[in-house]
Amino acid sequence: MQHADASTDISSHLRTEIIGHTEAICALRSQIERLVAFDSVGNPHAPTLLLYGETGTGKGLVARVIHACGPRARGLFVHVNCAAIPDALIEGELFGFEAGAFTDAKRSKPGLFEAAAGGSLFLDEIDALPLLLQGKLLNAIEDKRVRRLGSTTDRQVDVKLIAATKEDLSAGVEAGRFRADLYHRLAVVILTLPPLRDRGDDILQLAKHFLQKYAQAHGALPKRLSPDAEAWLRRYRWPGNVRELRGC
Repeated sequence: MQHADASTDISSHLRTEIIGHTEAICALRSQIERLVAFDSVGNPHAPTLLLYGETGTGKGLVARVIHACGPRARGLFVHVNCAAIPDALIEGELFGFEAGAFTDAKRSKPGLFEAAAGGSLFLDEIDALPLLLQGKLLNAIEDKRVRRLGSTTDRQVDVKLIAATKEDLSAGVEAGRFRADLYHRLAVVILTLPPLRDRGDDILQLAKHFLQKYAQAHGALPKRLSPDAEAWLRRYRWPGNVRELRGC
């Protein structure tokens, strides 16, 4: 059970990192605070987590906050963009390899599962993971063990797994692009991040936050939004969500 001061610290951190007062964002912070209590280092029953949301809604931020607020904060947070790694390399990146496992394997290398042991592994764009590799990922999640390429033995790993996607994985299952058993294993807990266009006054709050943050970073005088600018921010549909707003 969390002590009251620890719970207060987590709530404060969540409000600082996940900005906004709309109902969906308040609910998201509450869900994260509850989820943190269900994890502990060495717990084989710590639930996996699946984050849904459009590009730029903050899935990476939420994953980092969950790691930072939980008991694994002293361990590493390892972020993997599954879509950015070529299919031929991703198995070795995730699970590691032994020397001689393939032509360029001059020495053994631990994979990212091993690197994240005691911490959190964030698999972004999980829908891009090759179908053949999805089975090996499922085994790693179920057994808490990985086998490096070229090895005959398994290695135990204690990892909090967080996955994220902007795609409808259930549709991917129906189309044969995503394994049903992996989907159900990942979707033990699902958090859905709302698009910025649905967040009302949070848009202005975030815009003011970014103005202040970047003014301080560059030693500039604080900026203020004009009424016309506020009206435009409210009208715009924000296809790139918070990432687009941050870059304006």
